[in-house]
Amino acid sequence: MKANSINPNNVIDHSRFHSYHLRLIFWMFLVIMFDGYDVVIYGAAVPSLIKEWGISDVTAGAIGSYTVIGTAIGAIMFGMAADKLGRKNIILLTTLLFSLFTLLSGFASNPVTFTVFRVMAGIGLGGVMPNVIALTTEYAPKRIRSAIVSFVFCGYSVGAIVAALTSRTLLPTAGWEPVFWLAGVPLLFLPFMLRNIPESIGILVNKGKEEKVKKILYKIDSSLDLKAAIHVEKQQAKTPGSPVIKLFEEKRALSTLMFWISCFSAFVLIYSMNTWLPRLMMQSGYDLSSSLTFTAVMQLGAIAGTLIFGRLVDKWGFKKVLVPLFFCGAIALSLIGFTKSTMLAFIYISVIGASSVGVQNMSNAFVSQYYPFSMRSTSLGSTMAFGRMGGIVAPIFVGVLLSMNLMPQFNFAAIASAAVLGGFAMLFVQEKHGDYHKDRKASHDKNLKIAK
Repeated sequence: MKANSINPNNVIDHSRFHSYHLRLIFWMFLVIMFDGYDVVIYGAAVPSLIKEWGISDVTAGAIGSYTVIGTAIGAIMFGMAADKLGRKNIILLTTLLFSLFTLLSGFASNPVTFTVFRVMAGIGLGGVMPNVIALTTEYAPKRIRSAIVSFVFCGYSVGAIVAALTSRTLLPTAGWEPVFWLAGVPLLFLPFMLRNIPESIGILVNKGKEEKVKKILYKIDSSLDLKAAIHVEKQQAKTPGSPVIKLFEEKRALSTLMFWISCFSAFVLIYSMNTWLPRLMMQSGYDLSSSLTFTAVMQLGAIAGTLIFGRLVDKWGFKKVLVPLFFCGAIALSLIGFTKSTMLAFIYISVIGASSVGVQNMSNAFVSQYYPFSMRSTSLGSTMAFGRMGGIVAPIFVGVLLSMNLMPQFNFAAIASAAVLGGFAMLFVQEKHGDYHKDRKASHDKNLKIAK
């Protein structure tokens, strides 16, 4: 490295948290908040749609599954397009997609039109998440990176709470349509996002836009001398070959598969509960208004779990936090069908929120740090695309269970099996082969040499 050169990663890794980071977190949080709102309003509206259009539980589940197919397509398509178009541009484009088509869903007059709009919105939803994770990870100071990524994804739960409370207010009086119209609000924010969201440092460097890089780095660390001839080191270049295949190289194959399976399991939990929780609780004897309250409580549990355990991840490591959370979720799901106490049900639902949405939020941070920078978008996109398969299966699976008129305990126990699978998958992730572990080991070895 030249004497007057700087490494962008080092500047960001060791930077102090200040207003520049805060602005980025605000916009990323807002995007994910409306992502969460969009996903949950369908589950809240399902009882109304079933009543108005006369569709069955299985058909309602299929509509939810078709939407998730769109998210899987979006995760793959936009995850891999980010390196060419830029993460900022992808975030703006996908936000436009899911906001516009969710808004249009509120004007649908039949199930077919509604499904088409939901699938198009799903493509945007699937594409926005991996790029928000990657951009947030790249700009977050290293010492609080996991906590920041986890906090941004609390926006998902905040959006879900807003969806539950909004639906509780509007559904009985104004119908289901206005609930979807409100999802178009992010369209008003796009000009401000265009101005305030930065492009990926790595992408700018690889495109030779070093002046832009230096301006961004100066905002992060004003002690840098922009008048000097600063040489910005390029990130690791991409090597020939399939980006997805490279996730299985350098002893990462087992961990990649385990990440995919754990993500699949988490999405089964998330989409089972987001789509069917009101209906499941109504089957257990609660009315629609109370059932929507359970949806809000679940998301509060997800937020609390993400913030509390997100900090513990930085101290203890990912596996020591995520594996027990998965198993706690399985226990809570198994017990909730047996309780007649509303307070106990709230506690169980909170645990389920922490062990589904909360676990996925922290798992996103795990994946984003496990792989090198050059694979980050691909690893997140492919992991979430595989995970979305769980989201495709879950709505139909639970819809079929409900159509069989089984005991509520059986339905919840069937969903709990996904949490057990996720816990065992996360248990077999090999942290020693992760990129962050290699950096830590290299830094430790360097300190030992200096000490000698």
